[in-house]
Amino acid sequence: MLNIAPENLNAAQLAELISYHDKLYWETNTPEISDQEYDQLVEALRKIDPEHILVTRVNAVAVESSGKVHHKTPMLSLDKAYSLEELLEWAKKYARDQEELLLVEPKYDGISASFDGKILSTRGDGETGENISDKLPLIELEAPGYTGNVDRPARGEIVIRNDDFINIYSHIQKKGGGTYKNSRNAVAGIMGLKDIFEMQIQGAKLTLVDYNLISKQVKLCDLETQWENLKQSLAGLPYPMDGIVLKIADKSYRDSLGATAHHPRGEIAYKFTNSSAVTTLVGVEWSFGKNCLTPVAQLAPVDLSGITIKRASLHNAQNLEDMQIMIGDTVTVERAGDVIPYITASVPGKERTSPWISDCPACKTALIRRGPELCCPNADCAETLLCNLLASVRSFGIERLGEPTLRKLMEKFNIRFLHELLILTSADLLKIEGFQKRSADNLANELARSCNTTEANIIAALNIPNVGMNIAALLLEKHSLSELRTLDADTLAAIPGIGPERAGAIVSTFINKYDELEKLLSVVTCQQPEKVNADLPTICFTGKMPEKRSFYEKLARERNLRPVDSVNASLSILVAADISGNSSKLAAARKYGVKILSLEEFLRENPTPDAEIKEPDLSEAWERGELF
Repeated sequence: MLNIAPENLNAAQLAELISYHDKLYWETNTPEISDQEYDQLVEALRKIDPEHILVTRVNAVAVESSGKVHHKTPMLSLDKAYSLEELLEWAKKYARDQEELLLVEPKYDGISASFDGKILSTRGDGETGENISDKLPLIELEAPGYTGNVDRPARGEIVIRNDDFINIYSHIQKKGGGTYKNSRNAVAGIMGLKDIFEMQIQGAKLTLVDYNLISKQVKLCDLETQWENLKQSLAGLPYPMDGIVLKIADKSYRDSLGATAHHPRGEIAYKFTNSSAVTTLVGVEWSFGKNCLTPVAQLAPVDLSGITIKRASLHNAQNLEDMQIMIGDTVTVERAGDVIPYITASVPGKERTSPWISDCPACKTALIRRGPELCCPNADCAETLLCNLLASVRSFGIERLGEPTLRKLMEKFNIRFLHELLILTSADLLKIEGFQKRSADNLANELARSCNTTEANIIAALNIPNVGMNIAALLLEKHSLSELRTLDADTLAAIPGIGPERAGAIVSTFINKYDELEKLLSVVTCQQPEKVNADLPTICFTGKMPEKRSFYEKLARERNLRPVDSVNASLSILVAADISGNSSKLAAARKYGVKILSLEEFLRENPTPDAEIKEPDLSEAWERGELF
């Protein structure tokens, strides 16, 4: 904490403090103050000396480099805001009108990097970075429509996914012993290594997240009312984040605004304040999840950023063990991304009770440890079956079937596995309390549609530990599902991005779930990988539409049109939710003379699907700290 208000310090004092904290943050990864306190120091110095080198320079983490790399396009830092009011002030300054489209994107908490097709480099000072290509064997790229080796140009952030940090880094020893405290320290530590061999044999994995992977649009006039929903939608992403990036959507106009020596004017970073509060841990609830039980802290109610917090995440059994938290302790609570509450520290209370349980709350089977998780080994445990089936339902894209309805279906028809669910008819569903003919028909039709699926969906639906849709797609790049079922663990482990831990889980799942998989394959039809016909007319969609983008792309394919993601001179048709808008895609289409259709015009030959009864939106429950 700062003992003296920054505005009471002179330029020399501020420069000395900033240099001191720069070294702690960028070189040794041992910060003593929060990002917000650091930015207050910089802003105070900026007011005194706007051209001071400590104000205008771009900082970067110290890495072990094999040389300098000049960026053809500078990688600048971003200006910062800490409140919605500051964001609105920035937006009103640069937006052309209230209809200006803005892009809302995650601000990842890692190391900025660029891959030009041959060399991976850090941001450095914005103009010149460090060559870190020797770290490529540890890194997987996640870009729009692609997950796999870093084999194509990309700009993004090197991070450790949240699931990877929990599942992989609890076992990884850093140089000098001990495990990493958080994912950012782990990334910085690995980047500072001269030799990554020890990390490779331990199965360490980093992810380069392309900055274009996740982006949401909002009009300036809607920003204030949609802000909490936007924060909520980004909070559930599986990446470490320390804020949100807001930028003008129209790239041509954004670029025309230019940049200072430090940051572009057309975008800004909203930094999470991670405000904290102190309260008492009054209990720990063990909540069922996919393949494990998750500890959830029950707290004496405390106000945090205007929200009354009663529950907080404890992540997993390993975290609870490492923090040595007990019921009765005084705990510090923060809200990750200003949304999800979690515990960061604890002080032993006078009267302490163990939060641990030895038997499954649902079936009373003795629990076991599997790595960082506490698990029920009973394959017939009702709650474990429910959680796994719900995860399988999500993998098949059956979005409107939530936990309450699924529980009723399992109890009524003694359903245990996905194939038993997919064959339910409208007549079956009408036997469930609350279903009317329309809702029963809609759900039955959705179940039937989901039977036309992909091998990636099938693999993801098996709930293999640490294997989701992206990893499933990675597995299928060179092998079909039938081939994968015959491969041994060593062969699977050799696939980039898989490793020995995942490979072992894949092999054992294919063995243990052989009958289940066979029955699932008997009721579904697997789509063949789509072969793109480059000669077909192209079509692109822009704007917020009533259905998922995949729905409209499917209609386009049925009309022998090839969906694409970008607008250029060769595009045949652009379909816009609002043809009077000023999005970058619309601007480009007008520039190139591309045919523009309204959504209504596009749909005239294909009616939209019937409206369906959806499960309740649980986003507000996160705001109340009630959903884990």
